[in-house]
Amino acid sequence: MSGSALYDTFARAPLSFDRGEGSWLVTTGGQRFLDFAGGIAVNVLGHSHPHLVAALTEQAGKLWHVSNLYEIPGQRRLADRLVAATFADKVFFTNSGAEALECAIKTARRYHYVKGHPERFRIITIEGAFHGRTLATIAAGGQQKYLEGFGPKVEGFDQIAFADLEKVEDRVTDETAAILIEPVQGEGGIRAVPNAMLRKLRELCDAKGILLVYDEVQCGIGRTGKLFAHEWSGATPDIMAIAKGIGGGFPMGACLATEEAASGMTAGVHGTTFGGNPLAMAVGNAVLDVVLEDGFLDEVQRKALLAKQGLASIVDEFPAVFEEVRGEGLMLGLKCKLPNTAVNAGFRDHNLLTAPAGDNVVRLLPPLNVSDEDIRVALDAIRSAAKGLAASAAGAA
Repeated sequence: MSGSALYDTFARAPLSFDRGEGSWLVTTGGQRFLDFAGGIAVNVLGHSHPHLVAALTEQAGKLWHVSNLYEIPGQRRLADRLVAATFADKVFFTNSGAEALECAIKTARRYHYVKGHPERFRIITIEGAFHGRTLATIAAGGQQKYLEGFGPKVEGFDQIAFADLEKVEDRVTDETAAILIEPVQGEGGIRAVPNAMLRKLRELCDAKGILLVYDEVQCGIGRTGKLFAHEWSGATPDIMAIAKGIGGGFPMGACLATEEAASGMTAGVHGTTFGGNPLAMAVGNAVLDVVLEDGFLDEVQRKALLAKQGLASIVDEFPAVFEEVRGEGLMLGLKCKLPNTAVNAGFRDHNLLTAPAGDNVVRLLPPLNVSDEDIRVALDAIRSAAKGLAASAAGAA
């Protein structure tokens, strides 16, 4: 028996945190770390944001859970606000991003079923994507390392290589229901889909009578400097899955859809016990209070430029460690020449927390309200770590 009663599914860093303050985490021993991992793009307003704390504690003193057998006023309010700020007409609340994607997949398939085309159930997805850890979402992502050992792959997903997106029309058949894509891949290595490509996908879906589905679980809620990443392209989806940032640290997600796309999702065809609970709705509404404030997203864009310029300078300075800077807004990545696990550990040794990703990338996902000073502290830590990594690489050579 291992030393822990927990499943051995996480290779955790040897750190345990007691509290958080803005962009900083404090260990049980009192050591301070600058958090540019953000709970993997979750803590969009940092740790212990007073408005979020107040919203949660006020709701906790009144009501935690009643289930969707009854009206939940916070759901109506949050749904109305998301609809007002997006392309959507309808919202279904979930507990996680994977659940939001499951709802999106079911919504797309159900749409064609009620239109009299049950054969249209297949969904085109993109190589390198990450849509969750359920059986359907690992099939949608298509990465072998997540599929191995879990039996037959869930049927109905057709992958196309990221580099072959221009040829996506060739993959559409009479059985195609939708195209599912992340406007900016997170786990896949901070790879942004060109805006022109998103517009082409929108035109293709309209021409073929299929649905365009976005996964903005990681790149949404202000992360790229717009409320949602696809807004930069002007190409709106029919269905969109969100999570992570909308809860600011509280577990929640949502599936957004147009009235037409959601037309098959009638009473009894989908459900959730905890999704849309009063606690989550209180926090989600509090997050929007801040993120939708006048000027907030403009500040995200300004801070992103400051961070990206600093990172570009470091990449130029240490070509043996880094290849390039990637990303949009405060969803940034450093493509590494050394193993990204070593780079990530090197940053941690300088009290900076980041997150590894695919394609040998290290992600930087600071709070959207990060201060200029904390950005400078992060850049100093990256530069110091890079010096050590470069010296070690040179010595090993």
